[in-house]
Amino acid sequence: MKNRFSVGEMAKLHNTTIKTLRYYDEIGLLKPIQININNGYRYYSTEQFEQLNTIHYLKELGFSLKEIKEHLEQRDIDSFLDLLEKQKELTEIKMRELERVNRRFQNRINDIKLARRIVELGIASIEDFKERKIVRLLEKISSESELEVSLRQLENMSNMNSSIFIGGVGLTVSMNNIKETKFDEYNSIFIFAEEEDIKSPLVTSLQEGKYACIYYRGNHNDSPQYYKVLLTCIQENGLKIIGDSIERTIIDHYISKSKEDYLTEIQIPVKY
Repeated sequence: MKNRFSVGEMAKLHNTTIKTLRYYDEIGLLKPIQININNGYRYYSTEQFEQLNTIHYLKELGFSLKEIKEHLEQRDIDSFLDLLEKQKELTEIKMRELERVNRRFQNRINDIKLARRIVELGIASIEDFKERKIVRLLEKISSESELEVSLRQLENMSNMNSSIFIGGVGLTVSMNNIKETKFDEYNSIFIFAEEEDIKSPLVTSLQEGKYACIYYRGNHNDSPQYYKVLLTCIQENGLKIIGDSIERTIIDHYISKSKEDYLTEIQIPVKY
């Protein structure tokens, strides 16, 4: 049985590419055991098979080529254990982040499925809510462009990624503006804090208690008429407004091109 394999044969046997092997040669990670001085052909031996397998194995674990090269040069069990422990720690961090992302996905799925089941639209009701943690930026917002800029600022200041916030972003109207029936100016933007360990000075809570609530087909531009419905409900039930409103578009043009699918909710904290 021969013990010399060309670059092409080596690549085919190990399910890799000639380009990859040549790069490994260039950086000194895996050099051919023999080079034909007449034609420059490079050859590998079976003794190098395990070395290439080790490189592939460590790459799968997430090690950089620099780390792999250092290990192969040292081949020290203590340093290798240290490498594995560090990589394990990085993997656990990635797993926790993926779990967070998965929770956000599930919350958005739940939001949209719930939205599709809602049949009582434009009708006010009084609901009880537990305390809800949010990340909130106090900022005057009067237009779509100001909303987008404020959202980017909120994400950056709280070290949150912009992905998967569809439906998780809300605006608030100040209690004074509600009482003065001024519904076209927001005083803050917030994101529901779905991670328990989020660290930010912007973290706060939506208070536990009763809220006057309403769902309607439309977006923020359509909200004024529904605030008026809520104010009538609050007055008829002998309630008092005790805080800023919460306004959240759950389904908009980013989710559906049909305006008949749009869904926004408004909640105003109240008490008897």
